Amino acid sequence: MTELGVRPVRDPRGVTVIGGGAVAAVDLDQALAVAPLLVAADGGADRALSLGRRPDWVIGDLDSLSDAARDLVPAGRLLEVAEQDSTDFTKCLDRIAAPLIVAVGFAGLRLDHTLAALTALVQPGAPLVVMLAPDDVVLACPPRLELPLRAGTRVSLFPMGPARGTSRGLEWPIDGIDLAPGGRVGTSNRALGPVALQIEGQVLLMLPRDCLGAVLGAIGV
Repeated sequence: MTELGVRPVRDPRGVTVIGGGAVAAVDLDQALAVAPLLVAADGGADRALSLGRRPDWVIGDLDSLSDAARDLVPAGRLLEVAEQDSTDFTKCLDRIAAPLIVAVGFAGLRLDHTLAALTALVQPGAPLVVMLAPDDVVLACPPRLELPLRAGTRVSLFPMGPARGTSRGLEWPIDGIDLAPGGRVGTSNRALGPVALQIEGQVLLMLPRDCLGAVLGAIGV
C-alpha cells in the first residue's frame, strides 16, 4: 500500500508502463530501448510475461493480476492501491518519478481503457508520457514543439478542451482557429516538411508509429 503523492518508482533514464491491451513484442522492445525500467499496470504484468519480460514493479488494485504473475514479482515490488477513483494507469503515473514514461498496452482492445489513458495524458501535473498505440505515437502536445517530419506525414491534433495554436509546416495551418472536442478538431492534417507548433490548451498530438524517433528527439530524449 502506498499513499498518493509518494513516488517510490524512480529512474533517471525512463520508465515503460505496460497495460493489458494490445502489445506486440516490437512495441515493448522499442519502449524499453529508451525507458528501460518496466512497470506493469495490474494485469499488464501478465502481458509482459507473455512477451518474455518480467516487470520490475507492478502497480494497481491488483484485481486483474494472475497468481502466476504475482508469484514471479518480489512482494516489495507489488504496490497495491485499493482505491477505485482512478485507473491502474493513473495509479502508475502518480507513483513514478522519471524524465520520460513510455506507455504500451493501453490501446487496441477496449475503447473505454484507451479513452481513460488518453485523458490521463493531459491532466494537470501529468508527467511526460509517450504512448505507443498499434499505428500511432501519441503525447500531450507541449506548448512549443518542432518536429523534423517528412512531407506527407499525417499530423493529427485532437483538443481535449478549449485550445488554440499556431503552426508552421502544416498543409492546413491552425492559426486563429478555436479548437474544441465538440467543435473544430485538427485530425488528418499533413506535414509539408518540418513542423513547428505553439499550443495553448490541452491537445493530443498523434503521429504515425515510424515518427517515434522524431518525437523523442523533439522532446529531448
